[in-house]
Amino acid sequence: MVMANPSLLLKSVFIFFLLPCLSWSCPEYQKQALLQFKSSILAINSSFHALDSWNSSSSNCCLWDKVTCNSPSSSTSTSGVVIDQLLLSDILTLPMLSNLLAPLFFIRSLRVLDISKNSIKGQIPALGLGNLSNLVHLDLSRNRFNGSIPLQLFQLKYLQYLHLGSNKLQGGLSPKVGSFQDLRMLNLSSNRLSGELPEEIGNLTKLQQLSLGSNKFSNGIPSSISYLRELEELDLGNNSLSMEIPSDIGNLSNLSSLSLGNNKLIGGIPASMQKLNKLDSLDLEGNFLTGEIPFWLFDFKDLQELYLEGNNLTWNDSMKIVPKCRLFGLSLKSSGLQGDIPEWISTQRNLFFLDLSMNQLHGPFPQWLTEFHFLSFLILSHNKLSGYLPTVFFPTTPLSILALCHNNFSGELPENIGDAKVLTILMLDRNNFSGPIPQSISQISGLELLDLSRNRLSGNIFPNFDHQVNLLYADFSSNQFSGEVPTTFPPNIETLALGGNKFSGALPSNLTKLRNLRRLELQDNNISGELPNFLLQISYLQVLNLRNNSLQGSIPKTLSNLQNLRILDLSSNNLTGEIPIEFVNNLTGMTEAPPNRTSQTSNFVAAIAISSLTIVPTSQTSGATTVKAFSSKIFSTEFAINELIVNWKKSKQGLSSHNIDMYFLLDLSNNQLSSEIPASLGALKALKMFNLSFNKLFGKIPASLGDLQNVEGLDLSHNKLSGQIPITFTKLQQLTTLDVSNNQLTGRIPVGGQMNTMANPNFYANNSGLCGFQIHVPCPGDLPPAPKLQEHDNKEPWILLEAVGIGYPVGFLLTIGIIFLVGYFNPSPPSNSRHLRHHHHHPHR
Repeated sequence: MVMANPSLLLKSVFIFFLLPCLSWSCPEYQKQALLQFKSSILAINSSFHALDSWNSSSSNCCLWDKVTCNSPSSSTSTSGVVIDQLLLSDILTLPMLSNLLAPLFFIRSLRVLDISKNSIKGQIPALGLGNLSNLVHLDLSRNRFNGSIPLQLFQLKYLQYLHLGSNKLQGGLSPKVGSFQDLRMLNLSSNRLSGELPEEIGNLTKLQQLSLGSNKFSNGIPSSISYLRELEELDLGNNSLSMEIPSDIGNLSNLSSLSLGNNKLIGGIPASMQKLNKLDSLDLEGNFLTGEIPFWLFDFKDLQELYLEGNNLTWNDSMKIVPKCRLFGLSLKSSGLQGDIPEWISTQRNLFFLDLSMNQLHGPFPQWLTEFHFLSFLILSHNKLSGYLPTVFFPTTPLSILALCHNNFSGELPENIGDAKVLTILMLDRNNFSGPIPQSISQISGLELLDLSRNRLSGNIFPNFDHQVNLLYADFSSNQFSGEVPTTFPPNIETLALGGNKFSGALPSNLTKLRNLRRLELQDNNISGELPNFLLQISYLQVLNLRNNSLQGSIPKTLSNLQNLRILDLSSNNLTGEIPIEFVNNLTGMTEAPPNRTSQTSNFVAAIAISSLTIVPTSQTSGATTVKAFSSKIFSTEFAINELIVNWKKSKQGLSSHNIDMYFLLDLSNNQLSSEIPASLGALKALKMFNLSFNKLFGKIPASLGDLQNVEGLDLSHNKLSGQIPITFTKLQQLTTLDVSNNQLTGRIPVGGQMNTMANPNFYANNSGLCGFQIHVPCPGDLPPAPKLQEHDNKEPWILLEAVGIGYPVGFLLTIGIIFLVGYFNPSPPSNSRHLRHHHHHPHR
């Protein structure tokens, strides 16, 4: 037997394994398409490095990052492999136009294309994507695509996964969507799509996930949706869908998650839903649903999340609930609950989120809540709950959000409240809590929002917050605190509300350590001294409210250096001197009104809630913990911070914190200011409210105030202003309230524009020289001239009187004479005497 040469055998084996590798290379034209795509990016962003492995020196693009190759499906293909998948998610650092994608559309072998999270702008490339006829998976989500959904997408007959969510797509959903015979997942959520949902959506019988939430779809939910028997997740929330929930929605027997919240749905919860025995999440909040909350909802063994808030549903207190579910999230906000907190909730020991706010619940804080060891979000606000807060609650519960505002809780705050180490939002406002603030509260490092306003808290020593505490918003207003204005807050705090207390003394210089302050409210206290120059060091300040204190001295010129200031209220103090001309030099926050501003404050509150949502323990088995992610939607609008109270259009009004960036206000009223009104104030074109009333201002009203193009309320009353109301006031197109009463103004009230609607005489009162139709006082030039009488016209009345005086006796004598003559020359027979008498008296009739 001849033995084989080992070296020859080795070579043969090497060649055998090498042959497939030599053919495992993508086609050259596909490689060039990828290089052209990369080149297009580099032409815009030279620092782009996400695709560094893509280079011409590498002959095999199948080995490049984010590229996957496979054998071609076509048996006639001569190439060994082709590009099968491009996973290009989140590679771009700069927004780019959609035409950048053009080279990729030459790779017609693509089955999977993911370009999500890239901020790509422009319309979805219709023809290019239409060429990729082998696509099974297409993900264009979280970009900036606009325009409509191209019809060419509906021709991709192999498509099983289509994600276009989180873009800016508009228009309707074409009935051609029904042509996706193999589609398993369709996500069009978070766009601007509108119109009716087509009945053809019922043709997608293999669909397992349908997400159309957060659009503008309207009218009813198509009944054909009940044909989607494979559906496991259905999200139609946050649209404008109306009419009733389809009665046969219970046919979706595989459904585990159903979200119909925040629409305009009416009617009751369909009884057919009882058949959805796989349901683990049900969201019906924010509709117009009516009827009783059905007891069978609590029979779903897999149910974990139930959100029914914001409807017209009612709770049957006589209903005995023995839940079969183990809930992690429950919201019965505004559901007509009365009496004590329902006892059956005590069985839900795995609750992570509980919202029972805006009901008629009363009684004490339940002791069994202290045994909920997973409870992170507890919202019981807007009820009638009373009594003390149990001290055992804080160390045993992993609270992240605690909202108990608008109740009747009383007593002192527990000293161990600081044991709630992960607390992010604490809202205890509008209760009857008394005593001092516990020092331990300053040790909660993650605390971001703290609202203790409108209680009966007192004391003159505030907690000394550590610099590491993350506190951004703190409201202690409307309590009974005293002493100096506290400054023991972390330097990153943005909103500090201390109004409506008994703070006294001068403004402390340590306020400058709060360098990130945007909103400082100290109104309705007993603060004295002068306005300090160091306020200019709080350079981010946007709202400064010092109304109704005992401040003296003049307004410092340095206030003009607060460039971000938008609301300044110094009213009802004892300020003297002049309004500085320099006062408006740098107040760009009041001179420019950017369109469509969004409130940073409201965004901040939403950001707190969303950042707090991470994971939720769902089960513990053999020491292992599984987790369930909770949706942030349930918290996005839950926590509205207090309004800013100002004098607005002749009355105290609250400016909503959700859109406070829309307001621009300057109020210097009720002081002792004595000067002319600087003409430079006309540069504050962003102002909506401008109040200089109840001062000692003199001189003429500057014509430049007519340049306050956004002003809605202008109050110059109770001063010593003279001259005329400027004709430029006719340019104030937003003006709704004007008060110039109790001055020394003269002349005609201007006519035209909004001035024609400023017709309340009280707002012009006690200006003896004013005239105009607004106050029903004609001006000298308003009456038409009386017609000039001629000389004979002047005498005509006297001639008439003389004629009357002479005419009667002359007429009488002439009549007697005529009768005598007629009777003398022509005696009448007796029978005609009546006729003659009648005839001669005819002229007197």
